Amino acid sequence: MAKQSAPVKKNETITLSFEDLTHEGNGVGKIDGYPLFVPYGLPGEEAQVKVIKVNKNFGFGKLLEVKNPSPERVEPPCDVFYKCGGCQIQHMSYDLQLDMKQNQVKSVMRKIAHLDHVPVHSTIGMEDPWRYRNKVQIPVGEKDGELITGFYQKRSHAIIEDQDTCVVQDEVNDRMVEAVRRIASRLGIRAYDEKGHRGVLRHIMVRTGRETNDTMIVLITRTEKLPHKEQLIKEITETYPHVKSIMHNVNNKQTNVIFGQEIKRLWGEDYIYDTIGDIRFAISAKSFYQVNPPQTKILYDKALEYAKIDSNDTVIDAYCGIGSISLFLAQKAKKVYGVEVVPEAINDAKMNAELNDITNAEFHVGEAEKVMPKWKAQGLNPDVIVVDPPRKGCDEELLKAMTDMQPKRIVYVSCNPSTLARDLRILEDGGYETQEVQPVDMFPQTNHVECISQLILKEGN
Repeated sequence: MAKQSAPVKKNETITLSFEDLTHEGNGVGKIDGYPLFVPYGLPGEEAQVKVIKVNKNFGFGKLLEVKNPSPERVEPPCDVFYKCGGCQIQHMSYDLQLDMKQNQVKSVMRKIAHLDHVPVHSTIGMEDPWRYRNKVQIPVGEKDGELITGFYQKRSHAIIEDQDTCVVQDEVNDRMVEAVRRIASRLGIRAYDEKGHRGVLRHIMVRTGRETNDTMIVLITRTEKLPHKEQLIKEITETYPHVKSIMHNVNNKQTNVIFGQEIKRLWGEDYIYDTIGDIRFAISAKSFYQVNPPQTKILYDKALEYAKIDSNDTVIDAYCGIGSISLFLAQKAKKVYGVEVVPEAINDAKMNAELNDITNAEFHVGEAEKVMPKWKAQGLNPDVIVVDPPRKGCDEELLKAMTDMQPKRIVYVSCNPSTLARDLRILEDGGYETQEVQPVDMFPQTNHVECISQLILKEGN
């Protein structure tokens, strides 16, 4: 039988009508049933497209010209949107962004979890979906003897030189990156050159407490020594009184990983503080702390609502991090047990419990899938388990440990709808029933979506 070829050829220019969006936000159009995925295309539009890659069952195109723009198409406010890969969907109206994310979750619930009947609610968005990120990590380079900072261009390590601001970053962070770069450049501190593994300053990181306005600056260098350290500190702290902490991280490896192991305080405090709801958090340079606190409050309130805990309930928070969800739960529960594999996060969690006078939360270092069976053997029977895993989702052993404990309710918080759907299928087969899924827009202007799901133990289990 003759091999069927694609109806389009590489480098061919075609007219394409877009029908749908992928979960990454690319437009989808078809030629004789053959799908083409094209960045920046929107449903309902007809466009000139150059075919850039042809596979057996689908291809990729480049948008050349939109003939009839969708009413949902907007002008991206970022000058470097089409160069930078940080945001992917600024060209969509915010309503379309929220719809796309809801549809993405519905799709994986149907295709992966086989849960067509489970309600997936409308995505909870932000009133103002800009300037929300409280942390920036930005690479440093050089041009004409001056330091430059900017995010990398898509699929490269070339710094975008004309990036003076980032429209999803807190403005304080923007200004502080610019200030540190300007002062360091004037003092003659050299940028790190990753090709030759030479130079000093690799990245500048800035974190800001949204409610407190505390700012922490972290300078990541290749070298143990930071040249002109005293003058750099003096100029930053005298000019910017909201800076509460300047830290130095040494990363002398040839790696894409931003942080090295060694971190020391140059000036000020080891921590800055922020609040979400009634809970106050101490945040260190390496703490995992959600980048969008207003939406985090919405997410955690929903976790509390789904957990339906009262003063008699015992709760396990797997992947508890610095205790953020645990401390919210502890306000209502009898007892909360948090478990997390990162020792520094557990130290932060214990300190945050103390900071908030919360005495009914215990935190343990270890892999949840190994710790929880031990707890079960010791007679710990939780009423509720809350889990908030990394993007890869839950380890199968952990899902088994959860179903073995048979809590009345499971609340699953996820930053990856596909692995969430996979794990919900396993939990369903293990005796649980998914009640509802709520997407929350933690990262406006990007294709990422956070979800929270409520499961209950089926009767008879």
